[in-house]
Amino acid sequence: MRIWSSGRRYRSRLLAYCMAFCTVFITIAMVTYPKEAFDSAIMGLNLWWNVVFPSLLPFFILSEILMGSGVVHFIGVLLEPLMRPIFNVPGVGAFAMSMGLASGYPMDAVITCRFRKNQLCTPVEAERLLSFTNTADPLFMFGAVAVGMFGMPELGATIALAHYLSSFLVGIIFRFHGRNRDSCTQDAPPANGNIIIRAFRALYNARQEDKRAPGQLLGDAVKTSMNTIMLIGGFIIVFSVFIRIMTVVGVTDILAGLFASLLSVIGYSTNLAPSLVSGLFELDLGTLAASQAEAPLVQKVAIASAIIAWSGLSVHGQVASIVIESGIRMAPYMIGRLLHAVLAAIITVHLLGPGQAITQLFVVPVAMSVAHTNNWGLWLIRIEQVSYQIGLLLCIMFALSITVHLGRSIYSYVKR
Repeated sequence: MRIWSSGRRYRSRLLAYCMAFCTVFITIAMVTYPKEAFDSAIMGLNLWWNVVFPSLLPFFILSEILMGSGVVHFIGVLLEPLMRPIFNVPGVGAFAMSMGLASGYPMDAVITCRFRKNQLCTPVEAERLLSFTNTADPLFMFGAVAVGMFGMPELGATIALAHYLSSFLVGIIFRFHGRNRDSCTQDAPPANGNIIIRAFRALYNARQEDKRAPGQLLGDAVKTSMNTIMLIGGFIIVFSVFIRIMTVVGVTDILAGLFASLLSVIGYSTNLAPSLVSGLFELDLGTLAASQAEAPLVQKVAIASAIIAWSGLSVHGQVASIVIESGIRMAPYMIGRLLHAVLAAIITVHLLGPGQAITQLFVVPVAMSVAHTNNWGLWLIRIEQVSYQIGLLLCIMFALSITVHLGRSIYSYVKR
């Protein structure tokens, strides 16, 4: 016990020294290269103001209102029979998964943190939930990556399918995470009675416990969402400056050499090393570099899928700032991101090979999205895809959950 305690103090001291050194180093570099720091800060600010702010703020406000009005509790009761056996998380996890799927990073972290604060899940359940709900939104993969970066709309189905399949696999693997920390109530027998009635009762009880008037609920949702979106904007600007400074001082060249050695081991082109370096820190820059690298198409798409699944240290910093106050540990999340990246790359290679026929089923929606982009603008696609993704996913999960519940009820009745 004494050895473990001393080792923990040593790691804490080492981390403090490392943080102090890095902060001083970045500060000196910014003073030395003021123009590069200023230009990169402006670039990060433009990205936040033109893309992140208008695309994420409505979802933040909506999620706060849905939680305050009891809709999330309704979803939790309905989907408990499905989410618990597969992912070992409460039914409300389906809400985080569907909203994360529709609006992308870091929506899942915001919702998971709210779940933990409202006692809708335990700390270990929040860690499981965060491990597989951290997904990119479909508009980014179909539009920005497939069409904008690769110039091949048909690749959107491959990238998105690999991304979501690997995410679900991570969730299944992480269902075994922290089983020794599960509360004893998790093994209690399932509640009896009509699941629909229990879901509506949960919605009503949650609304009664909240006690906020609709106007106050909306005001609180806007204030909380604005604080979160401002926090995300700060991280985007800081990491934009950080990446630029790292490039100017030559640190990225060292990392590129390490990634080149790793790529040569697995038989991939070393020209993809710079994209991995950029993707290590920032998602958009990494995928753009992968699409422009001189390498076979399969390798470029696989690396891009891995970068999207990893999501970059910039997103990780945003997630950490959001969830750290709720007691959710970041180590399982980081392991989940790494596992997600590896699985996404492997599945992408298989979908571009033997599984190519599967992805053809999703090519038509992509073409429709491109046509809408030319005629109606990006915001119409956003509404269409978000509505379709959330509605379809929740309807399928509702049907499966009720089927599982009926099956359990019939089995219990026959067993008696």
